[in-house]
Amino acid sequence: MATDVVVLEHGEVGEKVANQSSKGHDECCKSTGPGYATPLDAMSGPRETLLYVTAIYSGTGRGKPDYLATVDVDPSSPTYSKVIHRLPALYLGDELHHSGWNSCSSCFGDPSAERRYLVLPSLVSGRVYVIDTKTNPRSPSLHKVVEPEDIISKTGLSYLHTSHCLASGEVMISSLGDKDGNAAGSGFLLLDSEFNVKGRWEKPGNTPLFGYDFWYQPRHKTMISSSWGAPAAFTKGFDLQHVSDGFYGRHLHVYSWPDGGELRQTLDLGPSGLLPLEIRFLHDPSKDTGFVGCALSSNMVRFFKTQDGSWSHEVAISVKPLKVQNWILPEMPGLITDFLISLDDRFLYFSNWLHGDIRQYNIQDPKNPVLTGQVWVGGLVKKGSPIVAIEEDGKTWQSDISDIKGNKLRGGPQMVQLSLDGKRLYVTNSLFSPWDKQFYPELLEKGSHMLQIDVDTENGGLKVNPNFFVDFGAEPDGPSLAHEMRYPGGDCTSDIWI
Repeated sequence: MATDVVVLEHGEVGEKVANQSSKGHDECCKSTGPGYATPLDAMSGPRETLLYVTAIYSGTGRGKPDYLATVDVDPSSPTYSKVIHRLPALYLGDELHHSGWNSCSSCFGDPSAERRYLVLPSLVSGRVYVIDTKTNPRSPSLHKVVEPEDIISKTGLSYLHTSHCLASGEVMISSLGDKDGNAAGSGFLLLDSEFNVKGRWEKPGNTPLFGYDFWYQPRHKTMISSSWGAPAAFTKGFDLQHVSDGFYGRHLHVYSWPDGGELRQTLDLGPSGLLPLEIRFLHDPSKDTGFVGCALSSNMVRFFKTQDGSWSHEVAISVKPLKVQNWILPEMPGLITDFLISLDDRFLYFSNWLHGDIRQYNIQDPKNPVLTGQVWVGGLVKKGSPIVAIEEDGKTWQSDISDIKGNKLRGGPQMVQLSLDGKRLYVTNSLFSPWDKQFYPELLEKGSHMLQIDVDTENGGLKVNPNFFVDFGAEPDGPSLAHEMRYPGGDCTSDIWI
């Protein structure tokens, strides 16, 4: 059956965003809009007391729907480090993944805007859940469901990932492919303020090679998106041959913003940029630089604007592969799967899902990041594993991982979330259920957990909090897989400033 693809008049959308951007600058001092006027203002926001966590049953064989878990992170609370509420999805097999807000700091200049709804796209089903978090933040409720049939019939888009609110009041969601899992069908879904499907954001003929994450920097009139791979490939687990066969990405896509959806430049990151996943500009909206974590190459790549107005890139941080024994390959990449930047743009944090460590870098000079902290919280080379790492001199080693509250740590560090003041880093360990099953089958049997890392923001340094452990292996419906985390009031991976 033919699909009628709706494409918006981009001048109309751009005019809305441009007007809102101007309004935000002119009226910020008297604004009652959501979020904060600046990233530095956000650092003085209240301490987090709740976290919303996507919890997955898809792919585990338990026959239960995924759910949104509410976790108590208030140290003074009797239910500290416990799941206090669970909101189930309506269907099996959604694979809830990432989330965003209907409104964030990009709407700070609009007194009529309100951060109320958490937008939850489903990576596998292509369904979008809209969650009311304001009525009762400790017990969120389902507000609306945008069905995949509606999205596909109007846009052809499926396999949905990143959700960002726009200053216009609309919501934009990245797509990784069409309903058949072809990357050629990727693009960007636009929902209106009532979460109705408006169409595709990008102009016809401006589809990215692959889809995944995106971030926009309005003062530089630019949005940049990253590339995972074809859903037909990655939903079956990871096959290295698929990289050579062209089923995975290594490009960044530079779009005009907000008025246009025009693909202006494609950056080929080459072999040093295989599987570029999470992408972030610096929070300071005047800055023209950012980073992208390239998972398979295990490099942090810095992108930046050049003097002629085009964009370029360079490797800023490299994680050397480990020489190993008793694994599927003689060398093991770190597999950088998530990262974030502190709100003051001082520190960058990332996780090596396979190696098992979390790193902190000082990026005050973005061209020359400096390692300031590192902590091991799992991985494939921990003590007790059959896999050992080999030094240049032939000596072998394994990481020594301490138990937390009597619990042995499972899997490797994956998603990270930072407190507004930059002093606490939260960590979960599920990547994507087919990949969890392949690399850490114990996670499907025993479930995920969430940790908290104490951060030294003065001198640098990371230390595991021994009193915080959220065990998703002890859930009422059986062990689940914990993925992304969100604060009710926004955070450094949800909010963008204009």
